[in-house]
Amino acid sequence: MSTNHDLVITGARVVTPDGVHDGGVAVSGERVAAIFADGAAPPADHVIDAAGRYLLPGLIDSHVHFRTPGLTHKEDWPHGSRAAAAGGVTTVIDMPNTEPPLVEPELAAEKAALVAGNSLVDYRFHMGVTADSVESLHRLRPRQATTVKVFMTGHHTAPHVIRDPVVLDRVFAVAAECGIRLVLHAEDDSVFALLDEYQDPPAGYDAYESAHPRSGGIVAVSRVIELVRKYGTAAHILHVSSSEESDLLKAAGRVGLPITYEVTPHHLSFSAPDTQRLGARIRLRPAIRCLKDQGRLWEAVMDGGVATIGSDHAPHTKEEKVLAVADAPPGLPGTQEMLIAVHTGMRRRYPDLEQDEVMTRVARLCAERPAELFGLTARKGRIAIGLDADLTLFDPDATWIMSAEHTEAKVGWSAYEGWTFTGRTELTVRRGEVIFDGREEKPRFGTPTGVWLDAEPAVPTDPAPTSDAPLAPLPAEPHQPVRLGGPR
Repeated sequence: MSTNHDLVITGARVVTPDGVHDGGVAVSGERVAAIFADGAAPPADHVIDAAGRYLLPGLIDSHVHFRTPGLTHKEDWPHGSRAAAAGGVTTVIDMPNTEPPLVEPELAAEKAALVAGNSLVDYRFHMGVTADSVESLHRLRPRQATTVKVFMTGHHTAPHVIRDPVVLDRVFAVAAECGIRLVLHAEDDSVFALLDEYQDPPAGYDAYESAHPRSGGIVAVSRVIELVRKYGTAAHILHVSSSEESDLLKAAGRVGLPITYEVTPHHLSFSAPDTQRLGARIRLRPAIRCLKDQGRLWEAVMDGGVATIGSDHAPHTKEEKVLAVADAPPGLPGTQEMLIAVHTGMRRRYPDLEQDEVMTRVARLCAERPAELFGLTARKGRIAIGLDADLTLFDPDATWIMSAEHTEAKVGWSAYEGWTFTGRTELTVRRGEVIFDGREEKPRFGTPTGVWLDAEPAVPTDPAPTSDAPLAPLPAEPHQPVRLGGPR
């Protein structure tokens, strides 16, 4: 009987929570079997020479819209998971604003059945909530979801908005009672409604940001902080766009409130002048803000204020994007671009930062912390013996220009077309299987055997200390479920 490991990756800069080390990783079955120093590689049936590249934990993209069910003309799991794998992502957590929306716990298994056999990457779901489904959260179990998405404002693909402050208060109360972490689109719909009463819709993209101003986010974040203070509810604010929101959330976290926040690569990469130039290609909600905001978000990434980076992968077709300004939907593809955009931005903004430190920060923000916040630490988020062999081989020095031909998202376009990137994903391994190999001119993909993951409660009853300290700053009622696959 062979004693060889199934796969060994040698000659790598291995990024672990304990530091970056020269050596490699051995895989047996689906798990990491050994982490070894240079020159100590064990025998294996298959050996990959990393040639000095960085070996990161497989990334966890905790904010994707793969559009299943009901919106698959924009994206689907075969394409979305290919884009994720090409970006070094091995696990995604999908958002609930589909048709019909994922707003009842019993629907999670039905959605998983639609995804099964179509995903290269492993997956989880964020549950949704409407004004009529709040009490259903009492039935939610970690197998179905550990998190609930709250839309405090809406748009084309997010019609289920919690506008009533009494209902929002109840959502926070139930979430605290049930140990659920809320993830929120925190812009105040009443602010935008008030502004819309006296101002015309923007006729061009030079007025788009001012028509969806930062005040909506500031008001909403302030409300969330007070509700967290009132109930002790764990809350994670998504796609923070302004310096004021970032400052409020950093302060709330540092006085001990259980509140964290995410930034996206596109809010780190683009600024308001780019919206005037690129138009609908980077039309977003929240809108892209000014250069000062972009700089403050980067500061929060580097000083530990930001907990996670998520792509907010939200594709729309070209035909939808070229509609009139008032009608074009917000959102862009992003899971494939997440790692390269963040790495490129960090290298250019902080040129004196050691490459080991860059990779450590990326691993923390895009793998380790998402695993901690969303109940996946037993399997994901780190390179460690016994955990899933989710690995991303990354060349930090590759320089290349992105074009539409590189995109794997179903819509076939990227907001980053024409960008010169520094760094490239060469190989993505999910539970021991190579699901993306980009070392040749034409990339190769593995088999769509991604699984619906179990998870631990996102908010333990008796939480143990986690690695919340920032990185060092720079010098039950019976229910008849709606059928996801059936008529609506």
